[in-house]
Amino acid sequence: MPKRLPAFKSGSPDLKATPEDRYDAGRARLEAVPLEAHAEAAPGAGRVDPLAILSGQEKTRLPELIPLRYGRMSATPFTFLRGSAAIMAGDLAAGARTDLQVELCGDAHIGNFRWYHAPTRDLVFDLNDFDETLPGPFEWDVKRLAASVTVSARANGCTRDQARRATRSAVREYRRFIAETSQRNPLELHYYRSDSDAALEHIGKHGKDHRKWKETVLARATRRNSLLALKKLTKVVAGRRIIVPAPPLIVRVDDEVNSAGANAVAGFIDDYRECLSLEHRLLFDRFTLVDMARKVVGVGSVGTRCLIALFEAGDGTPLFLQLKQATSSVLEAHLGPSTFRHHGQRVVEGQRLIQATSDVLLGWSRWTQPGGRKVHFYFRQLWDGKGKIDVEALGPRRLAAYAGLCGKTLAFAHARSGDAMMIHGYIDGGRK
Repeated sequence: MPKRLPAFKSGSPDLKATPEDRYDAGRARLEAVPLEAHAEAAPGAGRVDPLAILSGQEKTRLPELIPLRYGRMSATPFTFLRGSAAIMAGDLAAGARTDLQVELCGDAHIGNFRWYHAPTRDLVFDLNDFDETLPGPFEWDVKRLAASVTVSARANGCTRDQARRATRSAVREYRRFIAETSQRNPLELHYYRSDSDAALEHIGKHGKDHRKWKETVLARATRRNSLLALKKLTKVVAGRRIIVPAPPLIVRVDDEVNSAGANAVAGFIDDYRECLSLEHRLLFDRFTLVDMARKVVGVGSVGTRCLIALFEAGDGTPLFLQLKQATSSVLEAHLGPSTFRHHGQRVVEGQRLIQATSDVLLGWSRWTQPGGRKVHFYFRQLWDGKGKIDVEALGPRRLAAYAGLCGKTLAFAHARSGDAMMIHGYIDGGRK
């Protein structure tokens, strides 16, 4: 098995040096990469055609779903941004960059933050999508977030000034909380959780109406679980519970499963089981696979293989897992290959580094196709308290409030794997 990711040591001094030395080391990086360097868009005559980048991704996607992907991306400028992480990665790579490394989300746009159930069953707020995760310069995530706020504001009909205020809210809160996290000791930072009450308190500062709006979102998130999925996605046919097809979004995979054979399916599930910790393996062993189907999700992920699987315990308790194909990160073309040979493991390990608390049933496996080609997957629970904001329905004030919450969350995510004090020294060196 490949070694785990190395400790993040962003130059010298390292994470064990004094806070003062680390702050000074971060500030010293302004000489090589001044903050003003990030204000310019670098792509020029040598920029790769964005459509060529998107078409290049079709090689790993199901041909019949590619038109659906482009249809979703073309709905609004914001949906195009959501589906074009590979394009932005190329643009970021062409610009100025620091050596202040963190575990990047890789796709930290404003739509990829949401609520979910922690193992304690409390709702927490954090980053959600990690398909592109990879170690890299912290500012790439910040720029992705800032760009997404600006684009979503424009798509929502905000004025130029309103879009600027919302974007500045995200970046200001990132900067503020990077400074705060840099003052926390490693154990405090490790145990920090942004629970639903903290999120409400943050939003409540913008007015009671904003708090009530967020409480409504949280109430919906609490109801999203395996029982709701069972009700909405399945029915009993001839005495057997099945996932109901709804083409092209939900499609039966009976022929593919039958042609592969029961042993192949069992091996696929067993490989996933082996990567779980002992306690979670024993939990998973209480459930038996009942049915499986393909389900289209997201925007950028459309066309990749994504399955949902229904498991049941002996007492009928349902467990829905999402099995999502993991391909190479769009960042690897610019930052080098992942330490992990298995892209499902890359996603899972990156998620655990970034999130304050993660799904206990995260795992990975390989599916062997006819001809011997192996497809990497990662597993996670479906609808486990997942709740998100419809970003494209937000007015200017709510967008600014929510963007600030996302900026704060990103700062804590970066502090868990990177050196917040060095980042603080770097961005604190220029006050504007």
